[in-house]
Formats: sequence, structure tokens, C-alpha cells
Amino acid sequence: MAVLVTGGAGYIGSHMVLELLDAGEQVVVLDNLSTGFRWAVPQEATLVIGDVGDSALVSKVIDEYGIDSILHFAAKIVVPESVADPLAYYLNNTVRTRALIETAVAKGVKNFVFSSTAAVYGNAEAPLLTEDMPLAPINPYGRSKLMSEWMLQDANTAHGLRYAILRYFNVAGADPKGRSGQSTPQATHLIKVASQAALGQRPHLDVFGTDYETPDGTCVRDYIQVNDLARAHLVALEHMRDGGDGTIMNCGYGHGASVLEVVDVVKRMSGVDFEVRLSPRRLGDPAQLVAKVDRIRQLGWEPQYDNLEEIVRQALRWEQVLAERKAAPLG
Repeated sequence: MAVLVTGGAGYIGSHMVLELLDAGEQVVVLDNLSTGFRWAVPQEATLVIGDVGDSALVSKVIDEYGIDSILHFAAKIVVPESVADPLAYYLNNTVRTRALIETAVAKGVKNFVFSSTAAVYGNAEAPLLTEDMPLAPINPYGRSKLMSEWMLQDANTAHGLRYAILRYFNVAGADPKGRSGQSTPQATHLIKVASQAALGQRPHLDVFGTDYETPDGTCVRDYIQVNDLARAHLVALEHMRDGGDGTIMNCGYGHGASVLEVVDVVKRMSGVDFEVRLSPRRLGDPAQLVAKVDRIRQLGWEPQYDNLEEIVRQALRWEQVLAERKAAPLG
């Protein structure tokens, strides 16, 4: 049996593929390469270029490779973009996910791991966000993901599709072995953008909002290293294969850092005092998102890279890797 990774040529998906291959799994990647890269998919995995909403293609892939589990990463993820173009987010993140779930049910796929987000919590005021607290997303990105969560839960009730929903907090860093990292040139992830500013690839860094009700006025986020996140998916998959019930789990470290704190770490680790510009708030940004992570830890998950300096070091190193290969096409 094989595992299908949608969006496996992208940032988080490519790290998931590496974790699965390292664990001895047979891996098939489905990606339309709209934001992913062909070169990010290792030769040991099979790459199928196409869309998760193409039911005929997905059915063919499931049959041809004997897919028993789907790990679904393909999505649009930029909050301000979702505010500006909500219908594109509902089409890509919700409608196409519905088609993928329907195909999985029709073809008898047993397990479905879904890439969700802390954005489903909205402006929750609790210091630590728990999986059972009320959900009130404040932007179309969060709402598009929450609707997909509901569909998976309903498909489990009606059709027995086992699911694990992983709510990501802020993903950062890169594979310590240098095999993959965040490679989208115009990505909006803070640590990547700050690393690019430190290396002279951006003229400055914008900090959006300094009047939040946080210790220094800037947004606080729980930054989780991308390999630690990928291993959380592997733990969730093993849980389902062992007959575990459907589950929803936060993926973070349980503590946060503000935007200005992250900027300070990037400056220290790079040795570059790059320009920082203070700008107004962006639409749809909650003040604080920090995870309570007891549930995923109870399944045996333990982070290996819970250190902001190490995460920043990985991100800086990956930007240097990308710069060195700039002369070659990225795929």
C-alpha cells in the first residue's frame, strides 16, 4: 500500500514526503506545481502533476498505486490574500477538498490526514488554545479550512473514513540535512522574509501592527519547526492505522514569540542589522496564537527542534542554498 501526499512539492508537503520515505513508506505526490517545485520531490517518490479536485485523476492514482492513506497539504495559505479574494480560497481549499474527500470515500481509502490551521480559532483570548474551544475564524482562509474539518468529521460519521485533523500554528525552519525548505520567492512567512532581508534579498522587513494587546505590541505566534510538524503527521497516521478514532490535534510548542522577538533573533543569528519598517495592521491577523499541545504529545510525539535560534539558523542556511542554485531553474 502507498501514501498519497497532495501538495507534496510544496514547503510542508515536501518535508512530509521526506519523513515518509525515511520511514520506509511508498509515496505518491499529487501537485499542480502552482507554488511547489518539481525538484522538491525526491526521486524515490512518484510525482503526478494534477489537481486534487480532478476526481478522475485521483481515482486513477488510488487504483494504480494502491493508496490506503491520503495526507492533504494542497491549499492556499495567505491570510491577506484570502481577504482580498475569498472565493478563490473557498474554491481551492474547500470545494476541491470536498472533491478529494468524496473520491477517497468512493475508492475505499482508509485514512485521511488533513492540514488545518490555528486560524480556525480566530481572536481567542485564552493564553493557550485547546482543540475543544469554540471556533470563530476571522478570515476566509480560516473559514475555508474549518469547513473542510466539518466535512471530514461528517464523512467519518456517514462513511467510516478515519481522519486526523492537524491544526498548524506558525511553521518555520528547514530540513536540517538541507534537502528542502521554504522555497516560494514571495512567501509571507515571517522567519523566511526576515532571513531574506538579512541576506540582502529584500530591501527591508515590514512589521504589520505594533498596537496589539501583547507585551511589545506585535503579534505573538507559536513557531513549530517543519520536520517536527511532519513527524506529527506520521504519528497521526500510525494512530489511525492502529484503529484510532478520528482526532483533532494542535501542532505547536506551547509557547510563543512576538514579531519583534523573532526579528531580534534573526538579526543576532545573521549578524546583520537590516531595516525594519513599522506598518499598520493587516486585515485578518489575530493578536496571539499559541497552542496547547497535550493531545499530540499523548500519542508519543516529541519535538526535536524546539529552539527559535536553531529554527532561524536552518532558515538562513536554506536561503543561502537557494541563492547558490539561483542560476539553475527551480523546477
